[in-house]
Amino acid sequence: MKKKYNNPVGTGKFTGLILIIPFILGFILFTFYPFLSSFIIGLTDYDSIHKPRFIFFENYINMAENSDFRKALSVTVRYTLILVPLKLVVSLVTALILSAEIKGMGIYRTAFYIPSILGSNLAVVIMWQFLFTSDGLVNQLLEKIEFSPVSWYGDSRYALFIIILLRLWEFGSSMIIFLNALKEIPKEYYDSAKVDGCGSIRAFFRITLPLLKNAVFLNLILQTVSALQEFNAPYLITDGKPLKSTYTIGMLIYNEMFRYYNTGYANAVSWGLFMLVTLFIMFLFKATGKMRND
Repeated sequence: MKKKYNNPVGTGKFTGLILIIPFILGFILFTFYPFLSSFIIGLTDYDSIHKPRFIFFENYINMAENSDFRKALSVTVRYTLILVPLKLVVSLVTALILSAEIKGMGIYRTAFYIPSILGSNLAVVIMWQFLFTSDGLVNQLLEKIEFSPVSWYGDSRYALFIIILLRLWEFGSSMIIFLNALKEIPKEYYDSAKVDGCGSIRAFFRITLPLLKNAVFLNLILQTVSALQEFNAPYLITDGKPLKSTYTIGMLIYNEMFRYYNTGYANAVSWGLFMLVTLFIMFLFKATGKMRND
């Protein structure tokens, strides 16, 4: 006997449409409308107070000629190219270690994930600032081993490294993805490889890494998008200094919008960032296409 279900919205041909109306409304109001509005505002000379004046693509021309934008673009790209590979390597190595079936391993996994939950909140920023100030813990340790103290925040060669190190410390989300992927690899593969005389290192490159390609690609996309949009860490720790060596595009958008009230230009830069992220993702899909299809 066919079971019948009570459906308060009926079983007509428009039932599915009715059920997704909340999603459609939410998408239009909170995603599509702000997205479209940002593009339109980017075509205007607008300061959030006076009536906007259409100048069409003048903001984009100014953006291409602006030295602050070029500097922020350079810092953002360099930051991304350094951080993302390092984060993938660290999170994968940690996941391999924590994938061992040892009693109490869940405690260690939780401990490694906690930094990702904390993020760049005020407490973490204060801790990081204390660690790398002129008389902070890191310089104290350097002096103990007879090395000269380093001006971590005052030297443009090291300031970006501090931001990268903070984000590298927050590798928990990537680690979790790798851990889940490692659990899906059948143990029989390793048993068979061991019988054939395959060592641990060879097994990693011949079995583990190829079977993790989807997890690697997912983490690569997520971490790249996150790095290109970086704002919190450089804003809270260095404020883009020294000499704008930690001045990201996210900080440029914030300053133009909320410090200089150049709303039109800020929205144009936001679209510039959107195009940058899109180009990066397209390149990653193209560069890794053969690997993912094998």
